[in-house]
Amino acid sequence: MRVSVGVSVAATVLLLGTAACSSSDTDSAPTESNGAFPAQITDKFGTVTVDAAPERLVTAGYNDQDFALSLGVTPVATRGFSGYDYATRPWAQDQLAGNTITEVGSDTLDVEGVAAAEPDLIMATYAYLEEPEYQQLGRIATTVGDIAGSDGSETPSWRDQLAAYGTALGKTAEADTVRTEVDAKFSDATAQNPSFEGRTAAVALYLDGTFYILDSGDPRNRFFTDLGFTTPETTGLVSAERYDLLDQQTLVLLGVTPEDVAGNALLQSLNVVKDDRTVYVGEFGTPVPAALGFASPLSLPYAVDALVPVLSRASDDDPSTRVGTVEG
Repeated sequence: MRVSVGVSVAATVLLLGTAACSSSDTDSAPTESNGAFPAQITDKFGTVTVDAAPERLVTAGYNDQDFALSLGVTPVATRGFSGYDYATRPWAQDQLAGNTITEVGSDTLDVEGVAAAEPDLIMATYAYLEEPEYQQLGRIATTVGDIAGSDGSETPSWRDQLAAYGTALGKTAEADTVRTEVDAKFSDATAQNPSFEGRTAAVALYLDGTFYILDSGDPRNRFFTDLGFTTPETTGLVSAERYDLLDQQTLVLLGVTPEDVAGNALLQSLNVVKDDRTVYVGEFGTPVPAALGFASPLSLPYAVDALVPVLSRASDDDPSTRVGTVEG
């Protein structure tokens, strides 16, 4: 039985700080459909029917914009990603092609801004919408809200979101191709690193001097389980009395550098730190933690390239191996 001792996905999704803003009056190109319309998608509020391929898409979820871009569709407006200059994210520059997408809120969705964008489809597959806000959006245009994970979890995986986008945009074949390419990236990494399989990794945020171990449903943690790592039985807030929860076979820390915690005697006393089996992903607001937060078909290959080399060194159980730093 897994135990959570604190923070939920809903609480941690917004823990990256203030938002960056951008604007544009560039329209998205009409979507060419290879799928069947009308198309149906089930979100947490019911079944949504998309009658035709959209010409003006607004992405209203925290990471939704990358899913549209991965299928060749540029939204006319998007919800921003907090705490990172997401307009410059390296994994999406080819798809953005120099365009700046109008922002319609970040931590809080700007519903009036969504309406001003005149969408014919609103996608919010990972947005934590409440029903009143969902109904507001539905009065503006056809809206697909939060979808559940196909594994029964509250939050969708990137594969679930990609499938929803493929259906809604009439691009199921393209979505299948993108999924195959990203899956191959993970498969290659695991084939080259058999030590990852079944190895327990605590993936923890560091916020205001406190650690939070991410649970199995958090998109950032799913990156590591896709590589073969397993999630500790106990997740959530780590009290000073329970630093042992961090002392797993591998420890991955987000939002912190080694220098930040050099004086944390409790952390430094853990075997996983003393034996150099700890990966410091970097401070929030930098590309690699943001790539994990986006958890998209565009950002995940970037994260694989940045993290697999250090994860490999942190998981070889050779005390003489120096893990080093994350490059990205």
